[in-house]
Amino acid sequence: MSVRQLSKSEWQSYCDRVSKGLQGKRAQIEVAALPLGDQVATKWVPIFGITYDPKDDIVDVALEGLDHLIYRPRSVTVDEGTTGLSSVEVLDGEGRKQIVKLAEPLMLPPPASNVAPTPSP
Repeated sequence: MSVRQLSKSEWQSYCDRVSKGLQGKRAQIEVAALPLGDQVATKWVPIFGITYDPKDDIVDVALEGLDHLIYRPRSVTVDEGTTGLSSVEVLDGEGRKQIVKLAEPLMLPPPASNVAPTPSP
């Protein structure tokens, strides 16, 4: 795995580029700060994308049913593996670490039918 901190000039283009590859993935967001401890903000929901708006200085993590906004980010660190992006850590303007963990959804087989087949006449 490769962990690297992005320069601020890369944030917008990096988010635009990786968002295309997030379709079908799920995300969990953790917020860590000394006064809070480690809190899970959302657990394994479908993710639509991550964007950075330089005008408003906001990172937006678009999830099913929720937009998780991170105000005044100070740093963005990404962890990329052989299967692509696995996590993004954003240090916000108040010193909280906001960690977006990514995973592929489990591909379970369809449930077995308990209905007996209808005999043919």
